[in-house]
Amino acid sequence: MSKPSDPANAPAPAGVNDLEAMLARALGRPGPLTGGDDAPLPAEAPVVAPQEQRCGFVAIVGKPNVGKSTLLNALVGQKISITSRKAQTTRHRITGYRTVGRSQFVFVDTPGFQTRHGNALNRSLNKTVLGAVADVDLILFVVEAGRFNLADAKVLDLLPKGIPVVLVANKFDLIHRRGELAPWLRSMQERHAFAEYVPMSAKNPKDIQRLFGICETYLPQQPWMHDPEELTDRSERFMAAEMVREKLFRLTGDELPYTSTVVIDKFEQEGTMRRIAATIIVEREGHKGMVIGEKGEKLKRIGTEARQELEKLWDTKVFLELWVKVRSGWADDEARVRSFGYE
Repeated sequence: MSKPSDPANAPAPAGVNDLEAMLARALGRPGPLTGGDDAPLPAEAPVVAPQEQRCGFVAIVGKPNVGKSTLLNALVGQKISITSRKAQTTRHRITGYRTVGRSQFVFVDTPGFQTRHGNALNRSLNKTVLGAVADVDLILFVVEAGRFNLADAKVLDLLPKGIPVVLVANKFDLIHRRGELAPWLRSMQERHAFAEYVPMSAKNPKDIQRLFGICETYLPQQPWMHDPEELTDRSERFMAAEMVREKLFRLTGDELPYTSTVVIDKFEQEGTMRRIAATIIVEREGHKGMVIGEKGEKLKRIGTEARQELEKLWDTKVFLELWVKVRSGWADDEARVRSFGYE
């Protein structure tokens, strides 16, 4: 992964006295890709000569539950990373592609860096985060606008030197007194020499357009790495497991420990239909009852919602069977963690 050939062309980090101007620019600048706040991104990538193309890697990092996966899905334009309110929903390095104009963005979503538990699963997840940011062209450090705590600070301390970092102040729409954001930005600048500040909401299309324009200036000039029609490097088998896990977390809430996971036992294609069998892994017998629910209703709902989501994603019929098994202590067993597909 090459860095920009001419770093002098990249924006210089802002000083404290420039924060108000940068805030105004971040909230109002259209960016080179959009042509204006109301101009949509191009539906299809135009024909661009290889020597005019730009392509680079953009890592999305932050503590759990700051909206990294929601941001990735918005940037790619399709759901490829699952979301829920439960911390540590994202457990894998998810790579999404988006080709806009002359530029191809390779976005890398990462698990939220875990500092509270040191089991084998979390060691694996943290290793994934560190590997993802080691050699990219730009880092999007995502925090909640107006907030910064010890968990955010620990992630910030892990970011490598020499790679530009954009502070993405997500959930900006929840800030009621926006004038209070300038003092917070000053405090953030004292923590790190961020290249840009982007107050935004990952759910706002105009903010996503603006972020594309900002990110493009950091991409090196080099040929695209992927077909413009491709959206992710993840397989349909992987997406099936993730979709079941999303519905599992959403429908069980805080009752079920985050260590529960999903393993695909069978994935077959019969014509256009996908036939899938999957097992939900829990750590205790009591957790199994939570997942199955009274008369199997909870498990049935998990399967129904996951199937409907997959049919929407793939635009085809899906037959999904779900089972629940107990594997006590699996999250602290390195061999079993690897066998369940974690790096």
